[in-house]
Amino acid sequence: MGVTGIAGPGGGSPGKPVGLVYLAVAGADGVETIEKKLVPERKTFKAMASQAALNLLRVKLLTNPFHKTEV
Repeated sequence: MGVTGIAGPGGGSPGKPVGLVYLAVAGADGVETIEKKLVPERKTFKAMASQAALNLLRVKLLTNPFHKTEV
């Protein structure tokens, strides 16, 4: 799992504004990435980005369960 973005208050640009976040999760079936534009307020951005990342992981685990191995 990876998360990167621009939480602000500074550091944004026209192409990459404050509030932009990229999320990624990797598994045996490949990598899924998402780009989201969230709010530019830092504290709210951090909470929303964390929630979005955990939700992406949750969905990935629910749709691609671990392979069962026999012991």
